[in-house]
Amino acid sequence: MVTKKRRRACSVSRFSPWTCPIWDRESYTFPCHIPHSLCHIQMEIVCDPCWTCRNRRIQCDQSGTPCAKCERAGMECFDKRPLRWVKGVAIRGKMQGHSYEGLEDGTPVHTSRIKKSAILTPKKSSRALVQASAGSRTLPVTLQDPSMSNLDRTSKYYIDYYNECICKLFIVYDSARNPFRSLISFGLKDPVLQKGILALAARHHANTGQSFHQLQAPTSAGRINANRDALLFKHQAMEALSRVLSDGRIAKSDTTVASIFLLIFLDLLESGSEGWNFHLEGAKSLITSHRPLLEAQAGINNGPGQTVQQIWEFISSQIHLIETLGATFLRPKLLSEFIFDGQAERRPHEEIEQSFLGCPEFLLTAIQFLSKERDAIAGQIPEGAALQTHIQNTTAMMELIQDFDSYAWASSVQRSGQSSPDEINNLCTLSQAFKTGALLYGRRILDALTKTITMQDDLVSELLGLIDSLKDNEALFKCVLWAIFVAGLECRSRAQKDFLVESLERFWTATRCLNVINAAKILKDYWDQEESLGTSSQWIFDIGRLGRDCLLI
Repeated sequence: MVTKKRRRACSVSRFSPWTCPIWDRESYTFPCHIPHSLCHIQMEIVCDPCWTCRNRRIQCDQSGTPCAKCERAGMECFDKRPLRWVKGVAIRGKMQGHSYEGLEDGTPVHTSRIKKSAILTPKKSSRALVQASAGSRTLPVTLQDPSMSNLDRTSKYYIDYYNECICKLFIVYDSARNPFRSLISFGLKDPVLQKGILALAARHHANTGQSFHQLQAPTSAGRINANRDALLFKHQAMEALSRVLSDGRIAKSDTTVASIFLLIFLDLLESGSEGWNFHLEGAKSLITSHRPLLEAQAGINNGPGQTVQQIWEFISSQIHLIETLGATFLRPKLLSEFIFDGQAERRPHEEIEQSFLGCPEFLLTAIQFLSKERDAIAGQIPEGAALQTHIQNTTAMMELIQDFDSYAWASSVQRSGQSSPDEINNLCTLSQAFKTGALLYGRRILDALTKTITMQDDLVSELLGLIDSLKDNEALFKCVLWAIFVAGLECRSRAQKDFLVESLERFWTATRCLNVINAAKILKDYWDQEESLGTSSQWIFDIGRLGRDCLLI
């Protein structure tokens, strides 16, 4: 308990200021009509009544910190009601002692009630509102930021859920420098970003009860509530974002771009085909128009360990990644060109803890080049000198991809603390998966240029082996949906197809993103079509139409 107010004890009354007839409890002053000589005869510092005494329904003596009554009773003297975490979704009522945690279907299960309140401290709390489940990762802003006190219990729960589940989902390795976690402090001050954060958390929570093989309407109380919350928060986020974008008097800030950025990830959780490309185009437009503003704000620290410029660079680079990998499975020329300013080129080493999928920058650039080559020849294959130029350029890029050293890249990427040999090998495997997928993709573009069909069984088998070796590493396995889908478009045998469906189910268990269920449906439709036609189609051109332009990353 700390002294907060300087109170003037009334000399004309022997009672405490709270019982003084001329004491104004709201403004902590005496009415101005009281003579100055009476109001200011005696001045002293008086502490607020402590919460412990008020909770015990006794009058606090307000003598200090701690107060004498708490000392005599041997009780801890609290200024305000202490935070506490209760097992279950409610403190009282029918849902007391019930929890949805750790369950597939979201059905509440009765757990033992906590008989003694647990004071919320990082050392004592088993699951603090602001403490993440892995290591010593915490979110100090939740306790320190006064904006948290204005949130209702539902919002606080989903911010906690976002902190613990969402932040580590959309990054390769979670760390204290996780940019997704830094967005929370911005979201506490920005209603659009806050609703986006809440919508992400609620949708992921609602998805945990879904089956990979058959999506159903929610039936349990937990999933029904989470689904309702997700729809409400998304509606509120879209409505607030629409107001900001349509009102010319409101400045479009970095948080506006961050809000759109999160809506892309929300679409991954919902389906991967419900408008992510429109969100992407809007974010790219705002990034292009607001670069000068963000450069002027560089160095301003608005988040825990993250400056505005760092957040901006992270969002820009991940939008570049999403656009590049996402475009490979779209109809040609569906997305506008995004001029990425290449922050990675100014860094001596890539930072794996600042990456969504861990695809090496060089391979990302190579895949973008191949995708543009595909777009250039879509509809009509060029002839003569133009055709030879495309063949030479694509062949040269394929040779550069083949020469890319994945182990050297894995050894050079920056990470908090020193990477172990196993971690380097795992990152090398992830890089190899992207490299092999890029080679398969580029070979099909060369086939279109040369009007041939190349058998790629060796590369497909290699890619399947890389995917299999990552299946027990959840942090990296959740990054390989793009590679899984490329392998699915190239595989031929029933055993390979069964393995990939099993891999997609494992991916679903790790992420709960509904776009992977759409990926499975698209592959099955493609396999059925291939079997009925009896020949291989040029999937680099056709898959966008078959896949309804789904984001498969």
